[in-house]
Amino acid sequence: MGAEIIDGKQLAEALRKEIKAEVEQLTQQGITPGLAVILVGNDPASRTYVKNKEKACRALGMKSVLIELPGDVPEQALLGHIATLNEDPDIHGILVQLPLPPHINAQKIVEAISPEKDVDGFHPVNIGRMMTGQDAFLPCTPHGILKMVKSKDIRIEGKHVVVIGRSNIVGKPCGQLFLNENATVTYCHSKTADLKSFTRQADILVSAVGKAKFIKAGAVVIDVGMNRDESGKLCGDVDFDEVKEKASYITPVPGGVGPMTITMLLSNTVKAAKRLRR
Repeated sequence: MGAEIIDGKQLAEALRKEIKAEVEQLTQQGITPGLAVILVGNDPASRTYVKNKEKACRALGMKSVLIELPGDVPEQALLGHIATLNEDPDIHGILVQLPLPPHINAQKIVEAISPEKDVDGFHPVNIGRMMTGQDAFLPCTPHGILKMVKSKDIRIEGKHVVVIGRSNIVGKPCGQLFLNENATVTYCHSKTADLKSFTRQADILVSAVGKAKFIKAGAVVIDVGMNRDESGKLCGDVDFDEVKEKASYITPVPGGVGPMTITMLLSNTVKAAKRLRR
């Protein structure tokens, strides 16, 4: 029968229409949601991500500010830019594009951003709020994944969710969000013995392992991977052609989780604007 595709691009477009309506409403009240992005250095992938974020902001009528800094910028200078943005009433969301050069302590930078403007959802205050089930800015990729699963009315409560990957950006918060939805969550990683047995047990499988076509099984399969196959073609962690014949639902790469990440960033920025309006 084959798996039903969870189209992240289509869902993102629908959500952006809702976000645009919220932006228009706020603008009529004299508030234009503003996102500031700081880009350090000239990493091509980071530059592409930042340009996409700028374009998405402007398409929804939001204010977009880009601060470009050289790769050798002193850490203290970067902290100074963040401090200025923290105090700027026209900026509601602040994002420092990762990765940062090795001479800069990324955790110190993340913690310097005001938790009320942390639209990436990486500040320990927001992580703590998420862990304890409080209202928080949720990390964008995990939040997008949860939205994708819910968009198909897939039951989460009581189901076994297996997350492959334990990064602070995707794996750990993704598992926590599913736990908050009353799923039973198993984290797997590079040191997990007999990983395949866990993938076979999963009702919902989220892969953020970073290995091309590594996953061969799953029921509901969410592919976070962005890899290149042997011919240089963009692909995910999941062997899409093989798994789509076995799974009930599957996300494609590209066009799956990626578009949802930026969409949730925009959603968080509008949420911040609403909060700071009070």
